[in-house]
Amino acid sequence: MQPPESEVLAAGLEALDLDLGEAQRSALLAYLALIAKWNKVYNLTAVRDPAEMMTTHLLDSLAVVAPLRRHLGDRPARVLDVGSGAGLPGVVLAIALPQLTVTCVDTVGKKASFIQQVAGELKLRNLSAQHARVESMAIAPVDVVTSRAFASLVDFTSLTTQHLAPGAVWMAMKGKRPGDEQAALPSAVEVFHVEQLTVPGLNAERCLIWMRPRP
Repeated sequence: MQPPESEVLAAGLEALDLDLGEAQRSALLAYLALIAKWNKVYNLTAVRDPAEMMTTHLLDSLAVVAPLRRHLGDRPARVLDVGSGAGLPGVVLAIALPQLTVTCVDTVGKKASFIQQVAGELKLRNLSAQHARVESMAIAPVDVVTSRAFASLVDFTSLTTQHLAPGAVWMAMKGKRPGDEQAALPSAVEVFHVEQLTVPGLNAERCLIWMRPRP
């Protein structure tokens, strides 16, 4: 018999060396339950099994919390999550790092509506969602643009450049290091760090590609 989700989450947080409060842990579990509930009506994610959701969605997104915190410190910052889907990693970042202001954008209206519902039910005042194409959306400049499964690095950077504040970066979540995608990037984009990630319970490669506009 599998341990309850709360135990899996606690073990995952320990493995990731993340110290989240009880309210944050409860919010993450409530978020997972909302995905499972809405998935019965709307196709938010192909993953249906709650245990698999915990690993492939929640813990996978939590794996980027420490790297993002290292980059930003504890200062307030604006984050744009592109092609957010069910809110991954945007919702998780809003829960784990409350000093962030997170905007999730998706071209599918029901997914943006779901994220707004999550923000309301979990009282996440630092989280919002837009149903829009990222290249044409209106938003104040952000400090970090992230994506989990949005597009190639070339498309990801070219479609979002106009949303970067001075000194901002791109943080792309990928599986295996995408050498071909990196090689295709224009000279205006600099890859300044590639970070390997270990997701508890996930037997697959994960990495973060950190990029910024070249001075």
